[in-house]
Amino acid sequence: MSAFENPQIEVSPERANQLAVDGATFIDVREPYERDAGYIPGTRHIELERLPSQADQIDRAAPVVFHCRLGVRSAMAASAFRSAGFDAYTMAGGIQAWVDAGLPIEPDGGYVAEH
Repeated sequence: MSAFENPQIEVSPERANQLAVDGATFIDVREPYERDAGYIPGTRHIELERLPSQADQIDRAAPVVFHCRLGVRSAMAASAFRSAGFDAYTMAGGIQAWVDAGLPIEPDGGYVAEH
């Protein structure tokens, strides 16, 4: 089973939103140009390639939810962080699923950029 089909680490956009409201760290692992086009309010931006060097800055005491455009990159991050002892999740379908669910992105007029 691949990471992005693993129900133990995959959460819906609505569940990801609730986890964030409840105190989870919500991390956008997309490229800067993707983030600039549109982002989920309150998320932290750490590009996928920079995650290993910044892992010590992520709170291990709280769940962490990763997201990208469609969920593949964030699934890799969640799987790796789970292996390292974090309570980590990937948001199924990425920011595209978030937008499709009618959840907000910023800035006004923001959009989901192609990767």
